[in-house]
Amino acid sequence: MSNQKFFGVTPPISSAEPTFKEIEVTDGLVQTLKDLGLFESDEEARKRELVLGKLNLIFKEFVKRVSLRQGHSEAVAEEAGGKIFTFGSYRLGVHGAGSDIDTLCVAPKHVKRDDFFDIMYDLLKARPEITDITAVSDAYVPVIKFEFSKIPIDLLFARLELDSIPDDLDLADDNLLQNLDERDVRSLNGSRVTDEILRLVPNIEAFRIALRCIKLWAKRRAIYSNVMGFFGGVAWAILVARVCQLYPNAAAGAIVSKFFRIMHKWAWPQPVLLKHIEEGPLAVRVWNPKIYPQDKAHRMPIITPAYPSMCATHNVTESTHVVTTQEFERAADIADRIMVGSGSWIELFTKSDFFARYKYYLQIIASSDQAESQLRWSGMVESRLRQLVKQLELVDHLELAHPYIKGFDKVCRCISEEERSRAAHGQFPPSRDDSETDVPGASFLYTSTFYIGLSIKAKDPSSNTPRKLDISWPTREFVSMVKAWDKFDCTTMGIVVQYMKRYEPFSKSSAHPFLFLTFPSAWRCLPKCSKAISPNR
Repeated sequence: MSNQKFFGVTPPISSAEPTFKEIEVTDGLVQTLKDLGLFESDEEARKRELVLGKLNLIFKEFVKRVSLRQGHSEAVAEEAGGKIFTFGSYRLGVHGAGSDIDTLCVAPKHVKRDDFFDIMYDLLKARPEITDITAVSDAYVPVIKFEFSKIPIDLLFARLELDSIPDDLDLADDNLLQNLDERDVRSLNGSRVTDEILRLVPNIEAFRIALRCIKLWAKRRAIYSNVMGFFGGVAWAILVARVCQLYPNAAAGAIVSKFFRIMHKWAWPQPVLLKHIEEGPLAVRVWNPKIYPQDKAHRMPIITPAYPSMCATHNVTESTHVVTTQEFERAADIADRIMVGSGSWIELFTKSDFFARYKYYLQIIASSDQAESQLRWSGMVESRLRQLVKQLELVDHLELAHPYIKGFDKVCRCISEEERSRAAHGQFPPSRDDSETDVPGASFLYTSTFYIGLSIKAKDPSSNTPRKLDISWPTREFVSMVKAWDKFDCTTMGIVVQYMKRYEPFSKSSAHPFLFLTFPSAWRCLPKCSKAISPNR
């Protein structure tokens, strides 16, 4: 075995060919994924190609305009080029109907990032087929988000130290990263990592089927969100690729089964690597817990394979680590039963019981009076929720602070300031048509509601000391932090954090995030907490 070529940092556990039973189980998995709509139609595939083609032309036009503004000749501006690369699920070949497309725009050295978020943004916004556009220029990886003919697009930008960008440019060359700032390197890393994953997988077809399964499972179980402290798309892809390396000839169904058991038993914080970490030509940080204390603190390190190697899971907290491990164990038990014929794939994809799992929750409501500003404001609040989770983990008697992976958006038509205030606290007015809101003072309120489940430690039966769960400090710190955002406007934006209790008479099967919104009696706001951090309007 040691003389044979193998993928990964260790030899495979088994190179056995799939059994008839494993092939049968895999066929059942593929059929289940098809039944659940995981594969897009040929028509949608062609639509995506058309959208990417248009986007490429828009980007080339942008590069040309910037070149001309800087005094370059028409010929030089035309030759400056510019190229779009895809990465993420679309590039990996595991996207489904309605999935977004992660896209990277690569420009020559004279085109700056400010130009991209100014001129390119305006070019996109002027297109009638582009909607819901928002720019997040101050993010860790700056991005423009929008829908192009109803296809969600995440558009990143990077400039290279080249006079022009040819259509046949290959980003695999590490030397292309020289003289770039960290944001350019991070933006380029998405595409470089995706291509490297595909290069390091022994059986791409089995990898793709298994990854589709794992991504669906993670979304259904509400543990798919890098921003909330769970694993994001690249992390799930690396994990599946590693199991494929350990079983290079296995069928996809067997890969999935082995994936859950291996990940449940993984000796974290031992890192998951697809290849040995490499040094390169840049004076940049490469993940190394022996040198950097921050890297040593990573709870579940999953390391990207392209230089410079980074931890794709640096956002994982103590609580999300616990929740993810619990989900691995649950899935491993189900997968074991599937492999012996006593379980079904559909059981694996049962939706999360998050809204019935806990007795207490925090409800965080971000609100504003304009749709465009709400996109930016709610995105900013969402990106900071992980900090609130970390602070809650320090609270006495609190065992777990479990964030839900997404927020719930609602638009309210309010006919009075009192209704606006109540809606900002989650007590939404009834739906109305235009005639009912055609009164003086009527207005819209846009809200995004997020939830954190709170697990309280069991009381020591031998202790008679009364317990107090004080979350006032973490919540005040969180509200102060998000209001310190340089684009926060206290006259148009609001933030409310409320401590809520789920009443027991409602069965677990009926619990739902909108239960409070529809039946206010089903939830109780604890006024002391909500009063202390009421919205500032």
